[in-house]
Amino acid sequence: MITSSELMLNPDGTVYHLHLLPDHISDTIICVGDPERVAMVSEHFDSVEVEVRRREFVTHVGYYRGRRLTVVSTGIGTDNVDIVLNELDALVNIDFPTRQARPHDEQIKLRIIRLGTSGALQADIPIGSALVTEHAVGLDSLMQYYPLVETGLEVAVATGIQQALQLPQRPYCVRGDDLLREQLGAGLLAGNTLTCPGFYGPQGRSLRLDLRQPDMMRQLQDFRHQSAEGEFRLTNFEMETAGYYGLGRLLGHEVVSLNAILVNRATGEFAANPEQVVHELIARTLPRL
Repeated sequence: MITSSELMLNPDGTVYHLHLLPDHISDTIICVGDPERVAMVSEHFDSVEVEVRRREFVTHVGYYRGRRLTVVSTGIGTDNVDIVLNELDALVNIDFPTRQARPHDEQIKLRIIRLGTSGALQADIPIGSALVTEHAVGLDSLMQYYPLVETGLEVAVATGIQQALQLPQRPYCVRGDDLLREQLGAGLLAGNTLTCPGFYGPQGRSLRLDLRQPDMMRQLQDFRHQSAEGEFRLTNFEMETAGYYGLGRLLGHEVVSLNAILVNRATGEFAANPEQVVHELIARTLPRL
């Protein structure tokens, strides 16, 4: 039995942070960072049957062209992704009254789609484009606390980035779900996303503080790893995708990250209408579900 200090429930029986009951969610879940972006997705729904707001976690559940969909906001960072994915998994794979996890052969698999914003690292990734993440590399520490198993390629890429940036700990690298990427990423740019544990220094931005590694951007842009699968380069960066991919692998869910490119760090450009870029990604993704 899972104790009450591990699986925390509210007095109404909802899971602690999301304030949701198991029948509140669908098997296909769209995750966004900004709580205001939840309504940007659900405005396309034919009907909305559940609306819950708790801190930065906003959830709408409804129907789009006859399919029941959930959209939930995570806020910023892999620490919040840790909360959201664990609690979404608990809603479908733990029986709350008995506090027992489902047997392995009865576990429910969710489809989780991150619709988020991102910055391009390479000059050939245009502002306003949409990019689907093949591999995500996490500079954050989330996977230091879980037994993530990585492939040989993933370990080699992560080790190479550690050496290039002279980091004290090895990053982690995880490939997303191939079938979901093919379904939702058709016609999009494909790339490898760097997940950073901050927006300023960890992404090479300097306002009033000096950076420990002033040439970090160049090192990330120039990083290459050659393997039998071809050349690996980093295309964009943001603050959540690696957490999604790592937890998705560990929990057995299908996960993909779709990125609206709002800024290009190589060219110094920022989108003139960033909200429109996000709207276009939402409108492009929903019919494919």
